[in-house]
Amino acid sequence: MTTQASAPPPSTKSQALRSYDVADFPALTGLEEEWRFTPLKRLRGLATADTSAATGRGVTVEHPNLPAGVSVRLVEPSDASVASVLVPVDRVSALAHGGAARVALVEVAAEAVVSEPVVVRLLGAFPEELSLARTQVQVGRFAEATVVFSQEGSVTLADNVEVTVADGAKLTLVTVADWAEDAVQAQHLKIKLGRDARVVHVQVTLGGNLVRQFTSVEYTGRGGEAELYGVYFADSGQHLEHRQLVDHNVPDCRSYVGYRGALQGADAHTVWVGDVIIQAEATGTDTYEINRNLLLTDGARADSVPNLEIETGEIAGAGHASATGRFDDEQLFYLMARGIPEGEARRLVVRGFFAELINKIPVESLRERLGDAIEARLTKAGA
Repeated sequence: MTTQASAPPPSTKSQALRSYDVADFPALTGLEEEWRFTPLKRLRGLATADTSAATGRGVTVEHPNLPAGVSVRLVEPSDASVASVLVPVDRVSALAHGGAARVALVEVAAEAVVSEPVVVRLLGAFPEELSLARTQVQVGRFAEATVVFSQEGSVTLADNVEVTVADGAKLTLVTVADWAEDAVQAQHLKIKLGRDARVVHVQVTLGGNLVRQFTSVEYTGRGGEAELYGVYFADSGQHLEHRQLVDHNVPDCRSYVGYRGALQGADAHTVWVGDVIIQAEATGTDTYEINRNLLLTDGARADSVPNLEIETGEIAGAGHASATGRFDDEQLFYLMARGIPEGEARRLVVRGFFAELINKIPVESLRERLGDAIEARLTKAGA
């Protein structure tokens, strides 16, 4: 009698299991490294369900006033225009891939330079039901565009967002999770960059009971650039989790990851895990990641884990940093010494903390909306 040895565990996260079949991923227990921070009981069955549990209603897609050169349509997953970009790395992502009834397809024509932002609203209305969704963004060669996804309403959602930026194209992608207080979302957003392509992604997370967003980046040609920014504000009882996996697998590409979060209230919890891999063939890589968290009250908790895997010494640069702390007393003293009341001084410090990243959003009305939302939270807490 002979026994077959089990396969060794992957030596790098780039070798982790990938499959479209939900059955290939065991039900989650919370002991997995990738899920140890996530309160699985609050996922409302997303961690254990199969595709038969979904209603098929998903989320409603609205896209008023599209500029020239851009189209948005709902298509069958089998449609020839749906390119396979994302191979799920976990059970929830596989659930969304196999169970979504339609794919919301956003296309930017090759060589189109779109001066106006493309705004797409994703609206949920069935928090008691399991919703599954897929969205694709395809930016043609040498095109330039700004796309905004505004996610609103009540929902229990597993969704995948697949983004392809072709050779020489430039995309600014803004995703805003401004869900209702009872919403639950687990999302995988995959970005695939062509040669000399560039993406700036600004991820804003404000609403929801539990929101877990995983962003991965893949390069397919030299000269690709990815800048990933994040702004999040967790209130009492919220769990906001952000993970990135930037896989440098071709030479001479660049990435920068910068996330900032504020927390206030009892049991407010944020998680940031940034993984950057520089594979042996990715010579000339230049990468940096940083996460900063500001604790506004007692009872809030921020977990921050930056990781670098480097398999070659021939790189332009690589680094990471993380910092979590409370208000800078010297800043408060400086402002209060000039006659500014303490509450207003605290609000000024928080607005300044977020200002650099919010200004990355090239849509003035959205910048104002986010500023107002942050102000409202600070006022609510009496900051």
